[in-house]
Amino acid sequence: MLLASDCSICLATLSVIARREPAARVVWLDAHGDFNTPATSGSGFLGGMCLAAACGRWDSGFGAGLDPRRVVIGDGRDLDPAEREETDSAGVQVVSPAGVARALRGERVFLHLDFDILDPEVLPAGVPAPGGLSFDDLHALLTELAGEAQLIGAEMTAFEAPADRRERDCLTARIAEVVAPLIPAL
Repeated sequence: MLLASDCSICLATLSVIARREPAARVVWLDAHGDFNTPATSGSGFLGGMCLAAACGRWDSGFGAGLDPRRVVIGDGRDLDPAEREETDSAGVQVVSPAGVARALRGERVFLHLDFDILDPEVLPAGVPAPGGLSFDDLHALLTELAGEAQLIGAEMTAFEAPADRRERDCLTARIAEVVAPLIPAL
């Protein structure tokens, strides 16, 4: 299990997964698809283009190799039109959070979890997208996924820690409870 500051960590992890576990699926639990390219991105933010780079949709210089048809984006509630076109043309499956475990039943799965899948009212995010999950919803999703799929690894990104220590400690403890179903599965 890996903790990272933002989604661009996948430029390092997903090429290794593709090389070592070519039949594995990747589930991308994120409010965003991060499937823009330099040609489609309005901001040029690497974190918003990293999954597309890992799938060879553009050359980031870090290598590619992940077959986009092996990717399931769970949520992606904040895909822009060009990004949606990219996911569609690449064969990336985009499902609701409720459909994630069903889409990956019996598969070997590497999990990418961006905490902005949570509603920003529940957990502040660097790139907030209203309408996300509650802590209980995410816990249920991860419990179901761990029961249906064989998890081979996980990375968690974008936890925006509050400055107030008590608030930070409470949120950290709550997140530990939410991701607990992953521990025995890995």
